[in-house]
Amino acid sequence: MGTIQATLDRLDAVLRTAHPRLAAIGDEQATGLPTGMTWSRKQILGHLIDSASNNHQRFVRSQLAPAITFPPYEQDGWVRTQGYEDRPWVDLVLLWHSYNQHLLHVMSRVPEAKLANECVVRADEPTTLLHHMTDYVDHLEHHLGQILDR
Repeated sequence: MGTIQATLDRLDAVLRTAHPRLAAIGDEQATGLPTGMTWSRKQILGHLIDSASNNHQRFVRSQLAPAITFPPYEQDGWVRTQGYEDRPWVDLVLLWHSYNQHLLHVMSRVPEAKLANECVVRADEPTTLLHHMTDYVDHLEHHLGQILDR
């Protein structure tokens, strides 16, 4: 699992390295479905914005109670209803980067005693706040690989 500092360092490194690479992708490259993919680059980045939004709630609310249950995230519905494909790539990159800079700030302020608070998104898999933070960065790295390694 690692420590909170390791997770913060990973997120900081991802933001520093991925942002310029994302910004270098053109709107045309970000649009349309590549062979074998179910989402375009815009939709994947939109999914990462949704993930930031959902996890923002988790990271804040989990500090306010020793255990909390969250609604599940319906990723296809969120991506579909928000129409990320219709947004300019540069706007999506800016929103993604800004939101994640804020999450890095929020995560860095979590008192160590709160990291063990229970977060439940799936009833059969209760985990800790620290686990959710680490999993968030894992998830981010996975999907950035889908965008950047094509």
